[in-house]
Amino acid sequence: MELARIDRENLTGRVTAELRAALLEGRFRPGQRLKIREVAASMGVSETPVREAVMQLIRDGGLTMRPGGAITVVRLDLAAYFELRKIRQELEPLAAAEAMPHQGPAQIAALAKIHAELLAAEKARDWRGAIILNWRFHHGLYAPAGMPALMQIIENLHLRIGPLMNFVYPHALPSYEGTHQHLNALDALRRRDARALRQAVRQDMIEGGRALVRLLTEIEAGRIVPLEHANAAPARRPSRKGARK
Repeated sequence: MELARIDRENLTGRVTAELRAALLEGRFRPGQRLKIREVAASMGVSETPVREAVMQLIRDGGLTMRPGGAITVVRLDLAAYFELRKIRQELEPLAAAEAMPHQGPAQIAALAKIHAELLAAEKARDWRGAIILNWRFHHGLYAPAGMPALMQIIENLHLRIGPLMNFVYPHALPSYEGTHQHLNALDALRRRDARALRQAVRQDMIEGGRALVRLLTEIEAGRIVPLEHANAAPARRPSRKGARK
């Protein structure tokens, strides 16, 4: 389990922060079951702060408790994904535009570096790295707005999106009709064009998520068996013709 060990000071807060980071960075897969005892052992803490952190993340929407008490990572269906995307299309362009006055040459250069590293990770098939770098780019695009309430809402939405990125990489890789929308966002920042920046953020969700929508559609239609492991290849159900062979 890819979780950092936690020291004894402010245990619950630190455990919560680590589990939030794991969800945002796609270290958990959709539908994955979390066992309190295993998480506590992985982090080197008692079960109490883990249980408290898990309950907080259930309230934040990243985890869910099933009948019988089983705790699992939220798995979005297509309708839920579209709902979250519609909300994100309002909030994330707003955050990017509000952050723009605080994005100087050094900050823009840092974002450009993250994007270059993202492309390199994709090329190297470093899917875990690509998921983390994609989140870091978007976080860096929004966080300088200095609007903690807005950022918390966006992060809570991404608690449910982060695990889904294990479907994106490598089974639904982002593709763009023209220039990569991250580059369009960076260009808009340099030109101080808030309208273009908002449009780039919206289009990144639509174009970059197009293959994911197709994959989720196939899964819900029963033509693909849901992925059970992060980055495992999705299995297509055999056709009737194939089943007779």
